[in-house]
Amino acid sequence: MELRVERDALADAVVWTARSLPARPPMQVLLGLLLEVGPDESGATGLEISGFDYEVSSRVRLPATADVPGRVLVPGRLLSDIVRSLPAQPVDLRLEGTRVVLTCGPARFTLPTLPVEDYPALPAMPTTAGTLGSDVFEAAVRQVALAAGRDDTLPVLTGVRFEIEGDTLTLAATDRYRLAVRTLTWNPSDPDVSTTALVPARTLSETAKALTAGPEVTLALSGSGSTEGMIGFEGAGRRTTSRLLEGEFPKYRSLLPSESTALAEVATGPFVEAVKRVALVAARNAPVRLGFSADGVVLEAGGADDAQASEQLECGWEGSAAGEPFQIAFNPQYLLDGLGAVDSDTTTLSFTGPTRPAVLTGKRDAVAGAVADYRYLLMPVRLSG
Repeated sequence: MELRVERDALADAVVWTARSLPARPPMQVLLGLLLEVGPDESGATGLEISGFDYEVSSRVRLPATADVPGRVLVPGRLLSDIVRSLPAQPVDLRLEGTRVVLTCGPARFTLPTLPVEDYPALPAMPTTAGTLGSDVFEAAVRQVALAAGRDDTLPVLTGVRFEIEGDTLTLAATDRYRLAVRTLTWNPSDPDVSTTALVPARTLSETAKALTAGPEVTLALSGSGSTEGMIGFEGAGRRTTSRLLEGEFPKYRSLLPSESTALAEVATGPFVEAVKRVALVAARNAPVRLGFSADGVVLEAGGADDAQASEQLECGWEGSAAGEPFQIAFNPQYLLDGLGAVDSDTTTLSFTGPTRPAVLTGKRDAVAGAVADYRYLLMPVRLSG
């Protein structure tokens, strides 16, 4: 095997693929990246770089000049460290016996190889389910995945639920303290499709970011709802497959209130900055307290024997009897996460009570009764006394 490839393209491909390599693999060969040189379906010669850990597979194809086709397995993280340090010159790769020689300008590296014959076959891409714009997909994943749990002892909460009904795609995630839901339209291959899938949030987030270089993302599904279920994403010359998570996702729709008893509208930017400032005096896991009234919103944090902070902002307010401020408290980081995900210069907070979850959305739709395409439900922190 012998080839020449552009340094930047190689570095991007190797670094992205190496991110999926397992830290403690069941087999040493899974620490390797598979480099394959040969023609694609159109006959164009290129280099395909792949990684696999039996749960997630990643592969990317890039243009290359090659005289000798072939395949080789090299230590993935070592190759990633090397290509990121190379000068901005073309990279030559050549297989010499059981070693790979990498040359880039004055730099030369010799890498050991792993037994390529022991490397497992990568899973095939599932059946195409539809497409959507890559920017829209990345934004939706970013808005929702932040609410997924990080506790691996509750794996069902570490995923993002996909719900597909015709041309409507809904993403949802929850860690029991907050819930994020985003609804968008997409282009299904089958207009009558109806299915669900639970996708690992971490894999989904990294994949969505990586595919924004292309105009659209292809989503593929197989065996949805079964233990053998798999999802695939493809775009910008990159392809990822992931096994679906098992388990019953919470029936989250019942948590979303159908109406509210009070509403506040506040400028998002100033609200974010005020929360950050006031939270500086909040002890670990202590909340930021919010008091809404016709005069605006007052943010407070700290205790009688500790540092204290308060700040008042203008806001629109509907609800609560005159002279009776509405008091509620939130984990400041969870509140900031929601404000950042709303993606609007105005945030609407809907309340049904000081001990009931609040719902954050963007500026209210001019159409009465319209449901926001993004909703962030946040559990309040109970205040003593």
